[in-house]
Amino acid sequence: MYFTDRTDAGRQLAARLTGLRGQDPVVLGLPRGGVPVAAEVADALDAPLDICLVRKLGVPYQPELAMGAIGENGVRVLNDRVLAETGVSAHDLAEVEKRERAVLEQRARRYRSARGPADPSGRTVVVVDDGMATGATALAACRVVRARGASRIVLAVPVAPHDWAERVGDAADETYAVREPHLFYAIGQFYTDFSQTTDEEVVACLRARREGRGEHAGYAEDGEVRIPLGGSEVGGRLTLPERATGVVLFAHGSGSSRHSPRNLEVAATLNRAGLGTLLFDLLTEAEAADRANVFDTPLLARRLRQATDWLAGRFGAGALSVGYFGASTGAAAALWAAAEPDDPVAAVVSRGGRPDLADERLPEVTAPTLLIVGGADTLVLDLNEQAQRRLRCEHRLVTVPGAGHLFEGPGELERVGDLAAAWFAERL
Repeated sequence: MYFTDRTDAGRQLAARLTGLRGQDPVVLGLPRGGVPVAAEVADALDAPLDICLVRKLGVPYQPELAMGAIGENGVRVLNDRVLAETGVSAHDLAEVEKRERAVLEQRARRYRSARGPADPSGRTVVVVDDGMATGATALAACRVVRARGASRIVLAVPVAPHDWAERVGDAADETYAVREPHLFYAIGQFYTDFSQTTDEEVVACLRARREGRGEHAGYAEDGEVRIPLGGSEVGGRLTLPERATGVVLFAHGSGSSRHSPRNLEVAATLNRAGLGTLLFDLLTEAEAADRANVFDTPLLARRLRQATDWLAGRFGAGALSVGYFGASTGAAAALWAAAEPDDPVAAVVSRGGRPDLADERLPEVTAPTLLIVGGADTLVLDLNEQAQRRLRCEHRLVTVPGAGHLFEGPGELERVGDLAAAWFAERL
């Protein structure tokens, strides 16, 4: 084993790259495992960190064979040789690109929150991964970065096969590897811990580096907070764009937390619309270990109200309009809290919610309520239709055609975010 984990690999790699420090580089990590490695490199070089989002364009009948790659801002790089040899038509190429472009944009929203990609134009760009095996993704990344105007590209990895520089060719101007073994079967064989990097870890790496460099342009506040709930505290993330008039509190579904990738993506859409967001844990770690608490709607509603009161104390009562966004069982907590006669909530949005868990309180909800359900989520759709008949406030039920409970299809979660942003923007 050469590395204990990706953090260790990043530190060893950074030691090889110190000569780049004075060149004002941008460090781009490949998803997902390359981002923790790139974070260590960015720290050592005092450079901005971003994720390098690329998608391979696979031949329709042989997806592992790349006929090109796409990046953000509409960048597309094609392999003319593969296109000629395979005879892929312009129509088929366009269909593959359309599908991969939807995935690319979805992941960009998930990872970046309200920020756009780093601009590599005229700069030295260090492309980092946790290792290189076939190299297809790394080569695609280099080509996309080149197409976006980078003046110099450095491809850096902790470990790669001994002949990897020949494979890279002129895709990168320089290559760096800590180890280049002759016996190379898989990247994971050189790590003690090569466990999968989660979306939450990627987002945390990017945010931590951005905060460390003070990159908060356009935000009055964007950082971690501690929220007192009864006799304990929970962690949260408060993001408040400049001139925001309202803030949306997120009530997560069963077993989820403030790091939920889906809620992070919706929150990013709300931030871009000028709305503040507060994502926080409704339960402490000890409480969450008891599954009964996860489905205790009155308890979760009480926590949501306590967080609302904490916000009022922080900014002054009435300074910001308040909205609730509830997902799955969290939607029941949002509706339960909204039914309290003195609750200040001005609007509620439910995503794939379980309003039946707050059935007895539904007639008491006065805040305008939007129910969003996947068209293919038939059981939950039926529950929401029943809840709609119980609501006496202004309300609307919208289905996203073909979507399941998690809204995982291309563009489905984007549709949820757009619907929520429009509902809240009009009422906060």
